Amino acid sequence: MQKRLIVILTVFLLITMSSMVGAQEVKNPDTFVEVNMGTIDSLDPHFQYDSASAEIIDNVYENLIKFDQGDITTFLPHLATEVPTVENGLIRDNNTTYEFPIRNDVVFHNGNKLTPEDVKYSFLRALIQDRDGGPVWMIYEPLFQKGSLSDIISEVLEEEKNAKDLTVEESAEVYAYLEKAIEINGNSVIFHLPQPFPPFLSIIAQGNGLGAIVDKEWTIEQGDWDGQPETIAEYTNPTKEEDPLFGAMNGTGPYKFVEWVNGEEIVLDRHENYWREPASIKKVIIKMIDEWSTRKLMLQRGDADIVYVDKQYMSQIENMDGVEVITGLPNIYMGAGLMNYNIVTEGNPDVHSGKLDGNGVPSNFFSDIDVRKGFLYSMNYEAFVNDVLDGDGQQGRGPIPEPLLGYDEDSPTYELNLDKAEEHFKQAFEGELWEKGFEITILYNSGDDVRKSAADMLKYYVERINSKFNINVRGIQWASYLDKLIAQKFTLGFIAWGADYADPHNFVVPFVSSTGTYGGFKGKDYAEFAKDNIDPLIEEAISLTDPEAREEIYREIQQISYENATDFYLYQPTAQVVMRDWVEGWYYDPIRDPGQYFYSLDK
Repeated sequence: MQKRLIVILTVFLLITMSSMVGAQEVKNPDTFVEVNMGTIDSLDPHFQYDSASAEIIDNVYENLIKFDQGDITTFLPHLATEVPTVENGLIRDNNTTYEFPIRNDVVFHNGNKLTPEDVKYSFLRALIQDRDGGPVWMIYEPLFQKGSLSDIISEVLEEEKNAKDLTVEESAEVYAYLEKAIEINGNSVIFHLPQPFPPFLSIIAQGNGLGAIVDKEWTIEQGDWDGQPETIAEYTNPTKEEDPLFGAMNGTGPYKFVEWVNGEEIVLDRHENYWREPASIKKVIIKMIDEWSTRKLMLQRGDADIVYVDKQYMSQIENMDGVEVITGLPNIYMGAGLMNYNIVTEGNPDVHSGKLDGNGVPSNFFSDIDVRKGFLYSMNYEAFVNDVLDGDGQQGRGPIPEPLLGYDEDSPTYELNLDKAEEHFKQAFEGELWEKGFEITILYNSGDDVRKSAADMLKYYVERINSKFNINVRGIQWASYLDKLIAQKFTLGFIAWGADYADPHNFVVPFVSSTGTYGGFKGKDYAEFAKDNIDPLIEEAISLTDPEAREEIYREIQQISYENATDFYLYQPTAQVVMRDWVEGWYYDPIRDPGQYFYSLDK
């Protein structure tokens, strides 16, 4: 499996764009315009956890190390001067100590000099912030074998307590526990792990905002964590409105933040004092436009350099003059439909009456496995891949995508079978659901026509089974979509997960663990199931260094997910990029996709 991954990456990831300028004159050669859809959730590198926000973070902030261009198996130094290895002595103590010497010639956008103290502060700030549904679980795991600040508090204080309720003394005690994992020694920052954790370097590499380094002095000036051990309660788990870095940025990256009009555009300017050579492009503008016809027209006129194109619209631009289209790129990604086992019904119009009375659904609607299986047998997976994706992808077989450990091309999947769907719906809620019917609103994020098509397709087939079954389909803005997920007001909605790092752990944790980014917001019924059946397997697999032993466990997790109908694992698409043929320097990175790294680009 590992050999297969390397072969795929070698063949596809090093695709680069040479200078192929078409007949049309290059427009605005010093400005790069990307046109996307949806919204940006946050500009805080430790708060954001979506691809739109991550693209901005990736160009403004920097991490200690980075992947080699287009190769997610090779690391290069970035803000650190060396990549830790066993051979150079920077990984030691049985792979539990990692040392990073820090560059001394780097300045932030405001002119402050980068120091090891900034690095330590950045990771501690992330650990303390640890907002609900955020990315910080990824660093808690290798550093503490825990999933959150709450877990640390429970261990240190030997009781469960909300971090916002910590006393000054308790806060200092918790801080001391956190700080012992991150040490400054001269010009180096050293991380201490309790046990080997194979994906650690991948987690903190460029492309994952979790490892982005902020300016300690500037961040404190914005009103963020003051760096004191006693103040955890004041700064943990903020809302977006409470977060001082929600709309402010100051990194070391090749571009500096200028302006953000949420839902419309964000503007970046070249960092002239960048520690490497300044970027070729002086200004970057990312526009958020949901309407496909507008994006298409901007591409056609040359007003946009790169444009987001849904699969079903690819045929409209394949022969467009002056446009370069690359398809079939390997995508470590899983598109899924999440079912919330315990929907918060209060103030939630998507459950309608909130009861099993034919006019709505109760909170525990999807806790019934027959409801879940009824829905899963009501999706036309083959038509979705062939028609909506135009054949550019395959049906998912569980939370783990190809070619990661645990993926098995022969593992079972659900298929469209309305007879089986009817059988399960008749058994749900001891027959009461079939007799009374239901009404529910399912969700997609506005502008994503692939997810809208999935929702419409599910509605079509479910409503054919019983005239008393009624499904409404509703699109909402991306930021609101995430807010509903975190508030557990999600009913059933389509979403996806792209790799933070190329390891199955990065897919099973968010999708199926009891505390995952998605699994952790599916209610208490799912949490209880996952704690008993899935969490122990996840913990065992990540503690092993033998790939064969890990793969066996991940295959078991795939099977459990199938048998218990935990979610729709709808599709693993291939990736594509659509750009003007005057764009130079583009290369494919499956971790960064669909975002761009503008430093490498020129026109």
